[in-house]
Amino acid sequence: MKPYIAILSSRFRTLLQYRAAAIAGVGTQLFFGLVRMMIFDAFYRSTTADQPLSHSETVTYIWLGQAFILLTLFGVDTDVALMIRNGNVAYEMTRPVDLYKMWFARALSGRAAPMSMRVVPILVVAGIFFGLTPPASFTAAALFHVSIVGGLLLGASMVTILTISMLWTISGEGISRLAPALVFIFSGIAVPLPFFPDWLQPLIAVLPFRGLMDTPFRVYLGHLAGTDALLAIAHQVLWLLALCMSGKWMLSIGIRRLVVQGG
Repeated sequence: MKPYIAILSSRFRTLLQYRAAAIAGVGTQLFFGLVRMMIFDAFYRSTTADQPLSHSETVTYIWLGQAFILLTLFGVDTDVALMIRNGNVAYEMTRPVDLYKMWFARALSGRAAPMSMRVVPILVVAGIFFGLTPPASFTAAALFHVSIVGGLLLGASMVTILTISMLWTISGEGISRLAPALVFIFSGIAVPLPFFPDWLQPLIAVLPFRGLMDTPFRVYLGHLAGTDALLAIAHQVLWLLALCMSGKWMLSIGIRRLVVQGG
C-alpha cells in the first residue's frame, strides 16, 4: 500500500497549492447557494402542501451540497488522458505497481484536496449567516462523516472508470460532458432527491449516484437513522466494490488492446 499512499499524499499536497482557485470556488458556491435558497424560498412561500423536507432542512441540504459539490463534478483525469493521447501511458504500464490502484489514488486525491479547502469556509459562513443547521444528533454527525468518506471513494471509483474509458476514445470530451449531467440529476445537487416523484424513487434508490450526496446529507438531517443509515452506507460500499471490480476488468481489457503510436 505504500506506493499508493505516497501517490495520494504527493498529489494531495500538490493540489493544495491552488489556493486562489479554492478561494474563487468558495465565492462561487456561496453565490449559487444563495440563488438556490431564493428559489426554494419562493417554492415554500407559494405552497401549503406537505413537503418531504421542511424549509430549514432544505436550506441545510442546499448548503451541504454547495460545500461538497466536488463530489459530483466528474471528468477524466486530464494528466492521464494526455499520457494516453501522446503515448506516455506506456511508461505508466512499466511501473512496478497496480495501474488501477495508482489511477484510483490520483482520482481520490484530485477530489479530496480541493474539497478540503472549500468545505470549512462554506459551512462556517452558511452556519453563521444563511441557516445551516447542525447535525440531528451526535450519532448522525458520526455516520455523516463515514458516509461522506464513502461518497468520496465512490466518486473516485467513477472518475477512474471515466479515465479508463479514454483507452477507447480520442479526446474523452463526450463522456466528460455527459457524465456530470447524469450525476447532477440523480445525486441530489440539482434538486434534493426527496422532492422527486414517487414513481422515480425506486430507480433513484438503486442507482449509485445517491451515495455521493443524498445519502450523507439525509444521514446528517436524521432522515436516515439507525438501521436505515447503516443500510444506506452499505449501499455505498456495495456500489464502490462493484465499480472498482468493473474498473479493474475494463482496464485489463484496455491494456491488452492498447496500441501506442508515437509518444
